[in-house]
Amino acid sequence: MQFSYAWSLCLSVLVVLASIIPLTLGRIKAGYSVENMSAPRALFNDLPDFGKRAVWCHQNCWESISLHAPACLFCLLILPDSNLAIIAAWTHPFVRLLYIISYVLNIPAARGLCWAIGLLSTLILYKEGISQIT
Repeated sequence: MQFSYAWSLCLSVLVVLASIIPLTLGRIKAGYSVENMSAPRALFNDLPDFGKRAVWCHQNCWESISLHAPACLFCLLILPDSNLAIIAAWTHPFVRLLYIISYVLNIPAARGLCWAIGLLSTLILYKEGISQIT
């Protein structure tokens, strides 16, 4: 059971790191090079549309992991006896990967659904952990 929370944490971090791939592709397409490495944010206006979405997506991935990581650690400490928590733990990295894809490909409905499911899975981990100690 506890390995589910540890794997969720590790996989979710890998998903955040995977969000760098479309961001890098957008920067390359905009002409990012060693010469302009000192100010990569100055290139934002030159990014193609998918590159701009990749920047926003990457920023949101960091926001998501800042909520999800403590939830996983909390569940690793408390070990809630809940199938729902285990399902939520495995769901988060999967839907966050789909979130990146739908964000970069500009599929707003899928992006919003993946965002909501990801947030809900994190909230479930907190709720199940808290209910275990009360």
